[in-house]
Amino acid sequence: MSSTAIDPSRRGTPGPAGTGTAPAGTSTGPGPNFLRVLNSEFIKFRTLLSTLILLGSTVLVVVGFGALSAWGTGQFAEAALSDPEAAAAFAAQGGDLAVGVPTSGIAFAQLILGSLGVLLMSSEFTTGMARSTFAAVPKRIPAFAAKLLVVMVTAFTLTAASVYLAGLVSLPILENYDLKLDLASSQSVKLLLVNSIYVAAVAAIGMALGALLRNSAGGIMSLVGLFFVAPIAFQLIPGDFFVEARKYLPGNTVEPMTAVEHLPDTLEAWQAALVLGAWVVIPVVLAAVLLKRRDV
Repeated sequence: MSSTAIDPSRRGTPGPAGTGTAPAGTSTGPGPNFLRVLNSEFIKFRTLLSTLILLGSTVLVVVGFGALSAWGTGQFAEAALSDPEAAAAFAAQGGDLAVGVPTSGIAFAQLILGSLGVLLMSSEFTTGMARSTFAAVPKRIPAFAAKLLVVMVTAFTLTAASVYLAGLVSLPILENYDLKLDLASSQSVKLLLVNSIYVAAVAAIGMALGALLRNSAGGIMSLVGLFFVAPIAFQLIPGDFFVEARKYLPGNTVEPMTAVEHLPDTLEAWQAALVLGAWVVIPVVLAAVLLKRRDV
């Protein structure tokens, strides 16, 4: 009886009990840990051309509106020197409008990065990538958490850098009108940090909407409705209920948290922070639960 020589390189690896050997090339090591999943999600995030375009658009919008706001504020201050009504309006707003110039483009930054959050999750389902993602990470929650961490950290970092850059661009424009802007002042730093956290929260809400609806258009329209349409509708509809409810919309939580003094008919700073946190936590938890239970 002759014996058959077996090439060691073609041998299978021992499989589970009762299954013989696993096919050659099959890994028997541990499954992907969170750091591996996080790295995978970051690679997907930074290699998409659409993502880079949206991130670049955010920088351009924030810096552009900062420069435009600096020019407008300078024109307003110049008019106040010869126009008593403009001077009264300038005084009524505290006389220090320059401090808010770098953050004047935040409303548009939240729309862009919120839409990015929607797309990052909804595109997983529209392209069929979710099948591959959840086949590699069967528990699903680590993949969702990694994607959420990537989008929130990116939104915070990009917003902070854009606001600071907008401040640098605005400085020479404001100086032409003898207006001073101290980017190192406590109020400037507060505005930068709070607005960056806020935009990161909007991106998280957008991602939760993308996971819940699994549709890019529906998620973006829901985001626009929540942050842009609802505040206007609540302001136009008469009634004490809508006046009070308007305070608890997520888009109306930034002003109380950045105000030097408490503004009338608004939430306290700590209340606004809790409301914004609830707007993030509830959709994210609901999205994670449904993601775990739904079919891909």
